[in-house]
Amino acid sequence: MPTVTLEIWQFIIIIVIVLLITAIATFFITRKIFQNQLKKNPPINEAAIRAMMTQMGRTPSEKQVRAVMRSMDEANGTSLADNKKKNKKK
Repeated sequence: MPTVTLEIWQFIIIIVIVLLITAIATFFITRKIFQNQLKKNPPINEAAIRAMMTQMGRTPSEKQVRAVMRSMDEANGTSLADNKKKNKKK
């Protein structure tokens, strides 16, 4: 049975290449999972805005809550209509 012999520099290059491929794959997989989680569970929703306004001593109207949500969606680059379409697809 033939034996495979590797020089030390060949072994080191193989290890480095494997580590690089693993790091790149891990980065993209983690990024995709994180983006999906943010889409499913946005950090701020209407209930959170109502709670914040109530804690500040204000009684929020629906119009005020919608205005804050709209401004946040515009800052994030999404619109309220896009969010409603996504929710209907689910």
